[in-house]
Amino acid sequence: MAKPASINPRIIEGLYCEALVLSDDVRAAFALSGRMDAAGEADEARVALSCEALRTTTRMMHSVAWLLNHRAYFAGELSEFQLRRYGKLADFPESDPARMALLDGETRALIQTTERFHARLKRIDNGWRERDPAQASAIAALRERLGPRLSS
Repeated sequence: MAKPASINPRIIEGLYCEALVLSDDVRAAFALSGRMDAAGEADEARVALSCEALRTTTRMMHSVAWLLNHRAYFAGELSEFQLRRYGKLADFPESDPARMALLDGETRALIQTTERFHARLKRIDNGWRERDPAQASAIAALRERLGPRLSS
């Protein structure tokens, strides 16, 4: 099996550009100024649109934040410790199939695209964390050094 590519600035920049375009598409799709009327009179359709809009925009905001943290790391603005500690990508539940059924096909496709994008970032994040495990904490290292002395 081939070794997965490590995270590098080129990969992050490409994903960042893709995230910005996708975020703009999400913003345009869920601009609710006229969408509630277009959703019809059914309250269920309005609730579905609102819920999925919130879930999708939050998913994209977290994706962009994760990418910005990695850009800051490569620019020397964050240490690896800070990135590992604060740069973890959150898990998000997938969209509710019953609500998705109430949305138009174009909106459903966009939501599914954001889910796939987030899943890609999650795989990259998990692979990076597994491949390059964090150093032992300072307390663990100190205990290891003092171990023989503490038992005496």
